[in-house]
Amino acid sequence: MEITAKTIIADVLKACPSSVEVFDKFNMGCMSCMGVANESIEKGSRMHGLDPDEVVAELVKFVADCKS
Repeated sequence: MEITAKTIIADVLKACPSSVEVFDKFNMGCMSCMGVANESIEKGSRMHGLDPDEVVAELVKFVADCKS
């Protein structure tokens, strides 16, 4: 799966459910957020005061080794 700042958070979680660990690391709480279904990583990151590129980089590394 290609992950960019425009990727929808729910799509990442669907492809690799254990990626919730990355979102938790950044205190994003994506599993309990109603916006997760249509919110991009960029939007979610910015809402939490985070650099989207940093979140994407972590997700890319994690998903490459995903063990759902």
